[in-house]
Amino acid sequence: MSEGGEDRGVLTRDTETMTQNIIIWLSRPLSAFIVLANIFLILGILFNRRLRNTTNWFFLSLLFADLLAGLFLPNIPELSSTKDLNYHLCFFNYVAPNFIFLAFLANLLVVHYVKYVFIIRSLHYHRSWVYRWPGFYIFIAWTAPLIFACLPLAWNQWRPHANCSFGLVFPIPYLYLETYGFLIPSILAMGFMCIQVLCTSRRQLKDITRLLHSVNQGQPPSELEQQLELRNVKKIASVSFIFVACWVPYIVCLNISLLSIDHNHNIHPLIIPIVTCIGTSSAAALPVILSLGNRQYTQFWTDMATKCCGGCCQRQGRKERKAKAKAHLPHGHHCPAEADLNGAPG
Repeated sequence: MSEGGEDRGVLTRDTETMTQNIIIWLSRPLSAFIVLANIFLILGILFNRRLRNTTNWFFLSLLFADLLAGLFLPNIPELSSTKDLNYHLCFFNYVAPNFIFLAFLANLLVVHYVKYVFIIRSLHYHRSWVYRWPGFYIFIAWTAPLIFACLPLAWNQWRPHANCSFGLVFPIPYLYLETYGFLIPSILAMGFMCIQVLCTSRRQLKDITRLLHSVNQGQPPSELEQQLELRNVKKIASVSFIFVACWVPYIVCLNISLLSIDHNHNIHPLIIPIVTCIGTSSAAALPVILSLGNRQYTQFWTDMATKCCGGCCQRQGRKERKAKAKAHLPHGHHCPAEADLNGAPG
């Protein structure tokens, strides 16, 4: 019995070591990419005066939430393990990452809603509450997740002298309420708004095409019609790709995590950290994917790179012109000032 217990202990330690290595190799590079990309985008928006409008204040709040999510990303897969922490550190270790990801999702929902109002009700957008009170919506996007994330401080299963674990901080009803009452409905709401925006743009495209056909009767489709159709196809493809690549892994991650809490389901210990890391990082990468496709957000860095390259090219050109001028001088030729100095009396 003792030998069997020692073997199981060795296997457990090997599994924990392998889990830690997988977390490091998966989460830290993704975290570094998300953090650096968000800093790059935040500075690009702040230093571009043309982007200081209501819509981009919402996007700045989203990027800041995504930056914090990227910082907490390496800690997310480790939440499934048990640690020896006191009461305050234990709750901070679990509540803080939960609050950050809830705030990230709330800000993302607000950004989708702003875009939805701007497209669907474009004539009344400047009279809408979203445009007139952006600070109120940003405040709600941060305070509502904070209140919900702090519920485990009063609603928990904490026992004195117990090791810090996920189950002691978050009761199972709280997790089901968060997953099926907030997270998944928010994702479905964003998907619904994206579909509505695509349908509206499709109707507008048909109206433009009908006008072009009335002008160019009996002629093949013009280049403008083909460009508009191609742009619409790209939008549909990008929305479909983002949903499949970013949200499907996250939804799978949520459901597998809930199944792992139920003791009736035996899930390999390596599956949870891997799925959690992939799911959370794919969701956190969504604002970066959306931002890098917009040239306005990277225009500041493009201008800076153009200026730097232009300055380097000018300096290099001056050096080459000076070198060519020296090479074209005849051998033994001296400047007049140099000749005067040579001819001056000692």
